[in-house]
Amino acid sequence: MVHLAFDVGTAEIDELVIAGWTGRDVTALTHHIDELKAIGVPPPSSVPLYYRAAAQLLTQADTIDVLGEDTSGEVEPVLVGTPERLWVTLGSDHTDRKAETFSVAVAKQVCAKAIGRTAWRFEDVEPQWDKLILRSFVERDARQTLYQEGTLAAIRPARELIQGWQGQKRLPAGVSMFLGTLPAIGGIRASTRFAMELEDPTTGRKLSHAYSITTLPIVS
Repeated sequence: MVHLAFDVGTAEIDELVIAGWTGRDVTALTHHIDELKAIGVPPPSSVPLYYRAAAQLLTQADTIDVLGEDTSGEVEPVLVGTPERLWVTLGSDHTDRKAETFSVAVAKQVCAKAIGRTAWRFEDVEPQWDKLILRSFVERDARQTLYQEGTLAAIRPARELIQGWQGQKRLPAGVSMFLGTLPAIGGIRASTRFAMELEDPTTGRKLSHAYSITTLPIVS
């Protein structure tokens, strides 16, 4: 079990679900599959897919340690189920791209999953869900570059993904679900720092989080 602390309260998480291949637009989804195929990742058997990962991978730390130079982040909206209500935050499904070439499921277990420290009530943003803007930035050599940007209209609706997992309309308490990502601008690549945002243009509110990546050497 992992204890998460948000500005709105705390959550105890004992199940982490990462929904993959969740693009709503077939063309955009095909583009994401193709960009992963370009780095050797086999296409999915079906879409969407629900990967299980260890809840202990979730972290709100400012830095994560990774092994080798073949990892990268990707921003996603994240649902957090609690006994009281459903929360929305954002996270990065940081992934080992080399491991992905032989098993996406294994790759999901290799890296920590950064998650934000602020959250919104799902019911507050559900009416304008498709208008929410997701974006990320990568930093190398002290230069920050826009890496991903788009609205949640590009990703399958949250309630559809919840029901598609186990056939339930509500996300159980103690479960955190990553909902999928957007294509990378300029291709998938590693960075020394990853920053992400989820913006609600209707209200002007924004969730943001960033973390640095420390690369550990591969010793043989």
